[in-house]
Amino acid sequence: MPKLKVDGIEVEVPAGATVMQACEAAGKEIPRFCYHERLSIAGNCRMCLVEVKPGPPKPQASCALPAADNQEVFTNTPMVKNAREGVMEFLLINHPLDCPICDQGGECDLQDQAMAYGRGASRYAENKRAVTEKYMGPIVKTVMTRCIQCTRCVRFAEEVAGVEEIGAIYRGENMQITSYLEHAVTSELSGNIVDLCPVGALTSKPYAFEARPWELKKTLTIDVMDAVGTNIRLDSRGRQVLRCLPVINDDVNEEWATDKTRHAIDGLVRKRLDRPFVRRDGKLQPASWDEAFDAIVSVEAGASVAAIAGDLVDCETMFAAKALLKGLGSSLLEGRQTGLDYDVSSISALNFNTTIAGTEEADAILLIGTNLRWEAPLVNTRVRKAIKRGAKVFAIGPEVDLTYRAQWLGADLAVLGDLPEAVAEAFGKAERPMVILGGAALKAGLGGALAFAARFNLVREGWNGFNTVHMAAARMGALMLGYAQAGGIADIAAAAPKLVFFLGADEVDFSRFAGATKVYVGHHGDKGAAAADIILPAASYAEKSGTWVNLEGRVQRGERAVFAPGDAREDWTIFRALSDRLGQPLPFDTLDELRAQMAAEVPALGELGLARFDWNPPALPAEARGVIERYPIADFYLTNAICRASPTMQRCSAELIHGENFAEAAE
Repeated sequence: MPKLKVDGIEVEVPAGATVMQACEAAGKEIPRFCYHERLSIAGNCRMCLVEVKPGPPKPQASCALPAADNQEVFTNTPMVKNAREGVMEFLLINHPLDCPICDQGGECDLQDQAMAYGRGASRYAENKRAVTEKYMGPIVKTVMTRCIQCTRCVRFAEEVAGVEEIGAIYRGENMQITSYLEHAVTSELSGNIVDLCPVGALTSKPYAFEARPWELKKTLTIDVMDAVGTNIRLDSRGRQVLRCLPVINDDVNEEWATDKTRHAIDGLVRKRLDRPFVRRDGKLQPASWDEAFDAIVSVEAGASVAAIAGDLVDCETMFAAKALLKGLGSSLLEGRQTGLDYDVSSISALNFNTTIAGTEEADAILLIGTNLRWEAPLVNTRVRKAIKRGAKVFAIGPEVDLTYRAQWLGADLAVLGDLPEAVAEAFGKAERPMVILGGAALKAGLGGALAFAARFNLVREGWNGFNTVHMAAARMGALMLGYAQAGGIADIAAAAPKLVFFLGADEVDFSRFAGATKVYVGHHGDKGAAAADIILPAASYAEKSGTWVNLEGRVQRGERAVFAPGDAREDWTIFRALSDRLGQPLPFDTLDELRAQMAAEVPALGELGLARFDWNPPALPAEARGVIERYPIADFYLTNAICRASPTMQRCSAELIHGENFAEAAE
């Protein structure tokens, strides 16, 4: 480990560290534009100049210079100061005076570093150059005259997103960053380049001219658009969420977020349910809460009650509904609204046991029935990192573009019993092998996948390589709370309940419950509300504090950012109030009391962090039969009610999935 001095402070850094990292270890701030710790080193902005001895008598770029023993680094000498001022002066030669109208204002690295390291005036009076705007799709707005060619966006697209559609054309002063043929960037992670851009060249198109950062209230919460559990920050003004940004969590999402996570938020104010409704004479009519509760009580269902949880609900809602049904004498609970009915006797076999971060360490990976790029994009980026470390990837299912090269073994699950030699050899030699089982193969292929895991010893000391990838934010929490029937939703339909609660469940086959009174407890006027007999308006994930469990069993909590519109209420309070009317009052009056009881029933839900499940796989037939014809997600951008209400997601779907063209007005 090299030892060196930074401004007289002796530091020791790991082998392979750069001088910039050594300076940071010594507590010195080094300005930079092109350098980013999660991307490769470019060394083309020259802002991170320092003086190094022994070495040539000139400033050197600290981001690209390896740290070595006996180096002496100086970060504040006159040479360094003059060099940085010169670099900043060059960067600003062509930069327009757009700060008053630039969406990056207040959060701009160029502003901050120009104040800290720049000259008080420029010596250049020539005309500034101008660059035509580039089209990058419905997510990213470009003002390329502001670009300083740091190439962060280029490196992100290639290295993280895996979509090589952004690059540079021309040379020198004429260099321009553009998308391929100026078409929309087809990555579901494209919004991250807005965060990476250190100036205002790339900004968020849906958020353009909406607000300044100092106007916004910032709330930390958890994303529910998929099962990854991305840590996010919701920025709100008044009663509306205006922006969603990722929060750094190296164990879950690093510092990335999908475009769906970022931009589905404009669906939170559209198609909302803001008052109760009761169906009278075949039509849904507005009603008061008392009238809606009276309609439920009038059913006189007794113990013939069921609850079906949707994809976005929190654990508190499911626990309150379960407690109400238990008081009524029912245990008809289901969280797999689309009809999946795989074996649920062992949660350990339904968990992402390797963990999201652990995926990077794998050296042989088999994907079974999963389009990981759409089902869990931020797990897909970890597979890319594993490949860079030498991992081999094989896949069973219809071929799709995963952003990396995989060896496809066909779509027939029978291949699990008759593996090609290359697969058997790779997994036989692997030290950290893993299998990822998707929803398309979960029922027919679970036994075969478990047999594969046993054959190649995927579960060993210090490593569990058996993984199931879920697509719903509520799925793991639902399984932990017992929202699972042996035969799935078919068992509930067979029981013919008189009263069914749909907890934000919009993807159910409602024809199965034609004879029941359907109560929809949710926040959007989507499929569930259209089929309901009674609607109880609830809060979305942004409007309540809740607990969610991600696909690796990580218990996380989010906070309320804004209040629900109109007469809508937090879901658990609806069940608490309804329980009084049904004569079965629930034994909690506050969220803390509810969480205490939930933790008493399921201790893992009372502690934040990774819940560990003892490996106890079910005994299932090892033969896997069936052909995977399609994957569960047909349209990445329209997977839930919030997305379907979002104009931005509808535009993304139309343009990026269905190939529609949109004319851009000249500016």
